[in-house]
Amino acid sequence: MDRRIFILGAAATAGATQPPASPSGSPNDAIRVAIVGLRGRGRDHIAGFLEQPRVDLAAVCDVDENLLQRRAAEIETRGRRRPAAYTDYRKLLEDRSIDAVAIATPNHHHALQTIWACQAGKDVYVEKPCSHTILEARQMVAAARRYNRVVQHGTQSRSIPVYREAVAKLRAGVIGDPYMARAIVYKWRDSIGRASPEPVPPGVHYDLWLGPAPERPFTRNRFHYNWNWLWDFGNGDLGNQGIHELDVARWGLGVTYPTKVSAMGGHYLFDDDQETPNTMTAMWEFEEGGRKKSIIFELRHWITNGEAGMGEPIAGDAPHNLVGNLFFGCRGYLALDGQETSYRTWLGKERHPGPSRSQTGSTLDDWMYRVRRRLGTAPPRGGDHFANFLDAARARDPRRLHAPIEEGAISATLIHLANISYRLRRTVDFDPGTLCCPDVEAQNLFTKTYRPPFTLPMVA
Repeated sequence: MDRRIFILGAAATAGATQPPASPSGSPNDAIRVAIVGLRGRGRDHIAGFLEQPRVDLAAVCDVDENLLQRRAAEIETRGRRRPAAYTDYRKLLEDRSIDAVAIATPNHHHALQTIWACQAGKDVYVEKPCSHTILEARQMVAAARRYNRVVQHGTQSRSIPVYREAVAKLRAGVIGDPYMARAIVYKWRDSIGRASPEPVPPGVHYDLWLGPAPERPFTRNRFHYNWNWLWDFGNGDLGNQGIHELDVARWGLGVTYPTKVSAMGGHYLFDDDQETPNTMTAMWEFEEGGRKKSIIFELRHWITNGEAGMGEPIAGDAPHNLVGNLFFGCRGYLALDGQETSYRTWLGKERHPGPSRSQTGSTLDDWMYRVRRRLGTAPPRGGDHFANFLDAARARDPRRLHAPIEEGAISATLIHLANISYRLRRTVDFDPGTLCCPDVEAQNLFTKTYRPPFTLPMVA
């Protein structure tokens, strides 16, 4: 594997200074995309890229052969040519006709798959969080720059018009100088129970699924969605839903790296296989431009209240989620509802209603727009993160990205620092200048042990 990736990387480096006018070099400027990881979010990727004009969904990849063939057939039923199908991602990278990969695999694969793709001369759309560790995030940024690749982070809130307008309002001073943000995640999550080891299901390449993770027996809780709650593969709900809200909070406050991080919580109520906390409060303190600001993150998984009009229970309704952000300034506060895609403001000591917006549209209008997009007769409208990625790839200009890997790496670093604080059970200091912790135990958790041959390429 190392020799193959080295050869591909050498070829990419040789042409990095003179990128082609279009990613594929084809006359119609069609970008050939491969989707990697085909279950929940991967299926969204398929749907999203199928709606884009001048895109050829050329390949799909998954370690589950049954799912792999099913998704390939579904694409064919959409009137497209049946894509090539791979179980081994490394084999997919050998196809030089593929321009870009969209990665929707578990977190512990994100960094290696992104860096390998950059070395193979391919642009990347990688799901959140971009990395499983802090060191991985840094190497991903280094790879994108060294190999001159366009790498988009899957924090799609940065492409949603309501979010972009809300952040613009914050920048314009609608609530004065923002000094604090609260990132809220209440997602109704039941117990995952306990799962015993069992034989690997037919057609599943479990060794490839484990990849760089330690060798563990196969269980249902180490596969599919529940990997999010196990440290070997995921980063808990802070790295799952939380990174969306944390990224928006950081974006709205206009901050980068913190000086201090503290997190407390635990796995409350349930007795099951989950290792990560389902209840957590974390705080990051920032000092930039001589001013202090802070972000507070709140995770809770069971019965709770609404916040500033967001997620308020309605009589007779089934339990529902609340995700969103609150920003506090010297002149008021702003609530950004992630479920309703809306924002509202309250100004002054009297809390008078200020500017607000809700993103709504008729189903018919949305359907007609999708048809026009597939025909190539409508320009991208706001909110399409996939379209933003493709636009930047065609222009060979990462500056067009709404969520470049540099921003994704910063937000991922914040979640890793909070998880480090939680696991060490103490506050962690961080130096934004050196990007290091004076705490040796904390610094040691910036990386992890990799199972050969799935080792992290050191680009810088």
